[in-house]
Amino acid sequence: MILPAEKSSGATQKQQTARSGAPAGTLGWLAATYFADVEFKALPAVSQSTRRGIIEACLREPLKPNSSDKMAMVPIILLAPQHLRMLRDRKVDKPGAANNRLKYMSSMLSWAVERNLIRSNPARDVKPLRYATDGFHTWTPDEVKQFEAHFPVGTKARLALALMLYTGARRGDVVTFGRQHLRDGVIRFVPLKTRRKKMHAIEIPVAPDLAKIIAATPTGDLTFLMTEWGKPFTSNGFGNWFRDKCNEAGLPQCSAHGLRKAGATIAAERGATDRQLMAMFGWESARQATTYTAAADRKRLAADAARLVAGEQKEDMDCLTKVSHPKTA
Repeated sequence: MILPAEKSSGATQKQQTARSGAPAGTLGWLAATYFADVEFKALPAVSQSTRRGIIEACLREPLKPNSSDKMAMVPIILLAPQHLRMLRDRKVDKPGAANNRLKYMSSMLSWAVERNLIRSNPARDVKPLRYATDGFHTWTPDEVKQFEAHFPVGTKARLALALMLYTGARRGDVVTFGRQHLRDGVIRFVPLKTRRKKMHAIEIPVAPDLAKIIAATPTGDLTFLMTEWGKPFTSNGFGNWFRDKCNEAGLPQCSAHGLRKAGATIAAERGATDRQLMAMFGWESARQATTYTAAADRKRLAADAARLVAGEQKEDMDCLTKVSHPKTA
């Protein structure tokens, strides 16, 4: 099943077969080989967990409804676009999850092509589902105020909110923040998500309000945010904890993810440029920044147009009043 250009040793094949429970040359075997590779292990722990979970769910899918034949047993030389299309369409009611299946399976298959394990990536011939979504709910200013009113300065929840809102950092980075990241009024960190590609640090001036909240809140030594057991949060653990705090504040629609979007929205509406947003949020491409600045521009233009319309209506009413009630000489 393996291409002659680069055969694995017998020992390696046996090891991966034992790990996957699938014969060498099958999709299940390929996944086990991928998970054991140094490239996969170099991914952040959260990314590894997400990819593994989605790929393993794909491997458990039956080839046909109620069939005992699973995707894990498909020989990789017989893997075709229709297999990937089937995996995608089994999640058609959740298009985001459907596209994630396609995305992570494609990443694994591209890895296999680079190692001469397969000749081509059949996922490249399957299009993602198109659907309209804004993703996670973006906090409104009123929702931020509601959260702040429920959790006063000095509470861990208020500190968590401030760290995310004032730095624009993802939850996976916020849980690592500690006093060692602060120097000369600046918080400096390398985003976990891009650490494999580049080591460029983001430097964010610490806003006076954030500095006051940090000073007024009990924190850990190396991480500001600690669990109730005195341990640093994991990214997922923090996300779940913060969602509970949102529920306590009467904001079940809000999450840590949406707070990052809120920060970008607020900054754009206050006049931040694409370049400024890229610097703060660690975006390499202007495309993400433009999403926020364009939306802010549309909002300002709509407001200006509404004022113009209101002004014209007033002028028309003034003219009608003059016609209906002409001044007497």
